[in-house]
Amino acid sequence: MDHFADERDYKLLENDKYTFSVLSGKMGGACELLLTDHEKLIICFSCNPYPVWIWTPDGAAEEEKEKAYELARENNLLANGHTFNLKYDCAEYFIRRSSEDAAALSVKTNMFAYDCPNLIEPHRWADGSLHRCVPEDIDELVAFMDLFHKETGIDQDSLEAYRRKAEEAISCGRYFIWRNKEGKSVSVCSSRPNGSLACIGSVYTHEQYRRMHYAENLVYQVSKMAKDAGYMPMLYTNADYIASNACYEKIGYVLRGKLCTIG
Repeated sequence: MDHFADERDYKLLENDKYTFSVLSGKMGGACELLLTDHEKLIICFSCNPYPVWIWTPDGAAEEEKEKAYELARENNLLANGHTFNLKYDCAEYFIRRSSEDAAALSVKTNMFAYDCPNLIEPHRWADGSLHRCVPEDIDELVAFMDLFHKETGIDQDSLEAYRRKAEEAISCGRYFIWRNKEGKSVSVCSSRPNGSLACIGSVYTHEQYRRMHYAENLVYQVSKMAKDAGYMPMLYTNADYIASNACYEKIGYVLRGKLCTIG
């Protein structure tokens, strides 16, 4: 197994470019662990609190799944309480094997991957307007990040870490807020270019302002900006958030792939 990725790995991910778009981005950055045979297995762990990404081809053989499991065990990924993002057949194998090792892995989140080839205007416009975050919004954005991660239970970190992330994201123009007609910031999301894709993420609306079409209009406007810039918008969702998924589908998002988080 090599500790570097090259064009062979990115070629492998082309067939899973939506479900593993995050992995393709992480492979090119700093990673605590990167293992690949450039053919049937990629294991990538950037750093805490983020999950370990494991790519295997569709219909991977038992011995290929066992190899992935053993490499995760040998590199202390199973013992240190990490979560893993991977395809369902590989997840099922990890869960079964972990029960034999008394590790008790289980599914934490079911995820859908969507893209948006044809954007559809919202049926109902929300009051207020879109605002791209600027340095003066840093405290508000950090608070949004904290609420988002607490509610989803994913990649939770300290306020200091969120502030560093917010500062970087604002400097790159990646975060957007929807402000209602009273000027209250009610909803937030991010947009990050990754090759030909623009990954829409961190969508969160304050609880008291939900079901008022703010998130729908926010994601529509940010997706339109991405399309106008020549990117294909895509996003991940929790498969169990039925209302959110319906919101995205209304504005043209189409389900392209499924994966899960185990831990």
